[in-house]
Amino acid sequence: MRPDYGSLPDGELATLAVAGGDAAFSEILRRHRSHVYRLVVGNVGDPDEALDLTQETFVSAHRALRRYDPARPMRAWLAAIAINKCRDWGRRRAVRRFLTFARPIDEVAEAVPADIPGHDDIAADRQELDRLRRAVAELPATLREPLVLHAVEGMSQAETAAVLAITEKAVETRLRRARIKLAERLRR
Repeated sequence: MRPDYGSLPDGELATLAVAGGDAAFSEILRRHRSHVYRLVVGNVGDPDEALDLTQETFVSAHRALRRYDPARPMRAWLAAIAINKCRDWGRRRAVRRFLTFARPIDEVAEAVPADIPGHDDIAADRQELDRLRRAVAELPATLREPLVLHAVEGMSQAETAAVLAITEKAVETRLRRARIKLAERLRR
């Protein structure tokens, strides 16, 4: 008889997935994919890139499932993996930017896509959301990560501190600074 995966806690699902239970890992993915996606899109600001990074997060989680501690919340464990994926993406993007500027300007100009959305395609609220995403993505990682974990993902300051391996007071300070910087960027 097949167990009801929907009623099992994350720790048991992880144990079953390690033992080869693809359905158990599918349930982990179903439970946590929207949280991970929101966390990633909040960090990178690009919904398409966020889909790829979310997938990479779950691939890495599947590979590392043997090291998962069932006493720790799965959501926090996945958030730590997702943030590391976002950091890796940011480093790769910085290298790509550097290499882009190393090419002749004519090639760069041809490679840059138009950044003007069609007036029929995007409503004003969608544009504002994109503007907010970009502003959040431009924040330094030390400010962006606590903001996304706390404000977007709804994690407590204690949970955010645990994921980022910093103190709760540091989370509080970084949240305040992130909100101030974000407000400045949005006013411009």
